[in-house]
Amino acid sequence: MARKKQEEAPKGSPAWMNTFSDLMNLLLCFFVLLFSMSTVDAEKFEMVVASLQSSFSVLPSGGSSIGEGQLISSGISQLENFSIFFENSSSEGKDTEQKDTKEAYKEEALEESEKMAEQISGQTEQYGIQNQVEVDFNAEYVLLTLNGALLFDSGKSEIRQDAYPLIDKIGAILTNYKSNIIEIEGHTDNVPISNAKYENNDVLSMYRALNVADYIRSITDLDPGLIKSSGRGEYVPVADNSTPEGRARNRRVEIKIYNSYSSDN
Repeated sequence: MARKKQEEAPKGSPAWMNTFSDLMNLLLCFFVLLFSMSTVDAEKFEMVVASLQSSFSVLPSGGSSIGEGQLISSGISQLENFSIFFENSSSEGKDTEQKDTKEAYKEEALEESEKMAEQISGQTEQYGIQNQVEVDFNAEYVLLTLNGALLFDSGKSEIRQDAYPLIDKIGAILTNYKSNIIEIEGHTDNVPISNAKYENNDVLSMYRALNVADYIRSITDLDPGLIKSSGRGEYVPVADNSTPEGRARNRRVEIKIYNSYSSDN
């Protein structure tokens, strides 16, 4: 009796394996959807992807071998794309958050400067010097501007005798801000100085600011280390140097009282 010929096994992977691989892909996609709705931690996400790759024996190319020359998409390549997307989204979110924080910080600093300016303006009125001192402010400091002609003779850095009462009152105002940085700047017009004592306007403005700073240190109990002085010469004009009126405005001393936000930096 002749033997019955044995049937050859079908080539390729069994049907159940294809079904199983489809099921795994669906589960992975479902996982990605759930994960996309949760809080994303890029570092933890990379660890999850690596773990999945190891568990499903995923090849680096993004496929899993299941038969003779047959590959199916593992879904991990899509997960890697999701990883890049989430990292970019996370970075954009952090940038937006930082921008919002900076804006809020600047707004709070501006509010503090405004309150300081209101208080100082009220004090200048109490002392009767509101017409001799300009008060302005920004997010960093309150600015007091004094015309140079009130403080100094032309081409000199020594404080005029009749200017001391004005500076005394300024010093009294400054004592309310003992923990704040105070910066005193000297400014000139652009007319070259013809004085053997001072080489140029930079030097003249520096000595004027220094003399005002030294006098304020001597009449107040402010921390000397928080009082700074500098000469800016002709390089920061506030008016047109081509007119006498403009040059007169540019010859000035500025006193900057930094708010707590700037003083802490």
